[in-house]
Amino acid sequence: MEAAASRNSVPPERARPFFAFVLAVITVAALLCVVPLARLPGQLPDLPAAFWVMAGLAVLVDARPFTPPGRRQSSAVFPSTCFSFAIMLGWGLAPAVAVQAAAVVVSSWRMRHAWWRAAFNIGQYALALSAAYAVSRLADLDTIGWGDVVVVAAAAAAWFLVKYGSVTVAVRLLFGGRWWATFRQGLPFELLSIGALLLLSPVMLAAAETSAALIPLALVPLYAVYRMARLSAEQEQLSRLDPLTGLANRKGLLGEVVDQLPAHAERGAHLALLVLDLDRFKHVNDALGHAVGDRLLVEVGGRLTGAVRPGDVVARLGGDEFAILAPRLTSVDDGRDLAARVVAALTQPVALDGLPLDVSGSVGVAVYPAHGEDFATLLRHADVAMYDAKHRGDTIAVYAPESDHNSPERLSLLADLRQALDCGPAGGDRQITMYYQPQIAIDTGEVVGVEALLRWRHPRHGMVDPEELIRVAEQSAVMRLLTRRVVDDVVEQVAKWSAAGLKLRAALNVSVRDLHDGEIADQIADRLARYALPAERLQLEITEGALMADPRRVLATIARLDKIGVAIALDDFGTGYSSMQHLRRLPLAEVKVDRSFVLGMSNDADDAAIVRSVIELAGALGLRVVAEGVEDERTWRLLHAAGCHVAQGWFYARPMPPDELVTWLARYRAINPNGPAT
Repeated sequence: MEAAASRNSVPPERARPFFAFVLAVITVAALLCVVPLARLPGQLPDLPAAFWVMAGLAVLVDARPFTPPGRRQSSAVFPSTCFSFAIMLGWGLAPAVAVQAAAVVVSSWRMRHAWWRAAFNIGQYALALSAAYAVSRLADLDTIGWGDVVVVAAAAAAWFLVKYGSVTVAVRLLFGGRWWATFRQGLPFELLSIGALLLLSPVMLAAAETSAALIPLALVPLYAVYRMARLSAEQEQLSRLDPLTGLANRKGLLGEVVDQLPAHAERGAHLALLVLDLDRFKHVNDALGHAVGDRLLVEVGGRLTGAVRPGDVVARLGGDEFAILAPRLTSVDDGRDLAARVVAALTQPVALDGLPLDVSGSVGVAVYPAHGEDFATLLRHADVAMYDAKHRGDTIAVYAPESDHNSPERLSLLADLRQALDCGPAGGDRQITMYYQPQIAIDTGEVVGVEALLRWRHPRHGMVDPEELIRVAEQSAVMRLLTRRVVDDVVEQVAKWSAAGLKLRAALNVSVRDLHDGEIADQIADRLARYALPAERLQLEITEGALMADPRRVLATIARLDKIGVAIALDDFGTGYSSMQHLRRLPLAEVKVDRSFVLGMSNDADDAAIVRSVIELAGALGLRVVAEGVEDERTWRLLHAAGCHVAQGWFYARPMPPDELVTWLARYRAINPNGPAT
């Protein structure tokens, strides 16, 4: 284990305490060793050949020490430790300190260390050998027994604690951070490599007593220790790298954050963690193959590395998700500026095999300490911000608590929801059910369809608000499970009605996550085929917000659904952005006027004007118009006068379970002969 500093220069603000500690170590070591070293010249003629062989080998083997990559605290493995510890056991403190000092001088010259660093290293070794020598005096090494072995092991432990402890203090003074975090950094590696060298020493000493010629044979196990240390370090380094891009992986990023946070906490500095998710990467894999997708990821990794500042860390978390650790920030705005540079780096298409591929993504930013004080919290909050950016159709979002749907209460609710979905629809105690609300043609009074509405009867909380249910599920993989259940239930129910002679069209809502993944189109096609149900019996409702989250991926999914024959309705029309563009580009069958306008149109002239404008625009484009939230006759009459096609709301019926809907339809048909077609 070598000196603490990883470079010859020391930060000015830490220079005084660091060099004060360096001077203290050198001074104490000199005081402890000055008397034994003064007597050393008189000892030299009596030292045996075994000593001189060990001394020569100690200096020789330290000419090429092994420096593990990426380690700050323990910068190298020095085999001279084995020889100097054996010399201390056999011939005393002064010869061991002298040999170790000579080895340090040679290794420092080869590694181009500053003079003060070499002196500090000599001081550390002298202190460690002094502590080990004091403990070893308790043993009789002429006739070694079990008790003596314990004493030698204790001496090795004393050497390690003094040497490693002095390095820990130096690192803490030089780089800052918490004491325990500094102490344990690299501890397993040090125990393995240095422990092997120290415990090999008494074996070497025992061999030397037989013949000095046996000592060079120790180079073989020393080389084994050297190789073990190298392989261990290389394996550790590889475990921190992504094999495809060569960037840090999640484990490597965690290590960097753990290293950086203590110093930032001490200085009150900011640190940003950015999470980037690429858009449409699945389409590249599907269309061009995984080999091209892998090359695209490598290119993206290179661009991100070129966009960040020196000292920033780029990592690949998995799939098409990357992360960037940015230390030494002055404010949250610095994190946003870095995110903007990252987005700008991806604006130019990536040319692979002559084919230009557009690359874009959404970036979430979380900043220490405002958005979290540990890696897990920062990563989760950056992930939340990234999904918030996607949901808003933006490229960058900084974490905001109001966008986080993962409070402890919601996480508990999410776990309950997953459990309810895992239980399946079988059994009488169904928590997840579908309710259906009729949609009525305003001109004729005919029931033209129903909207399927999700309901969750929680065993403890009762009926969960549908909006809360979607907020809980939408930010997680549970949303996919929930959508599968909804599609299965609705298609099965429409098939049952069809078999009973009720030819109703059912509309169901899908989330942003569903539209980002084309899997929903495959699922719907499979279910329609399984029940031999015509595609026109099913309609999907999407919101403008979903379109804005990622227009290209959403449009691709909608095009597949339209090809199957499933009608598409634009829900909550008038509350989103770029509405005219969507009406022009999408294969829509209907638009639904948002209930917020419909509810107020009987009392608010502006709301009434908005509703009339939407109806006129949709009519000009040949689209059916559905008004939701119709709760009174006056609103119904205003919609009829404006030319609205279909109404839905409590004026006709509340949402109800399937069996109740059948009963309601029978009563409604008795009153209105234009009831559902049979």
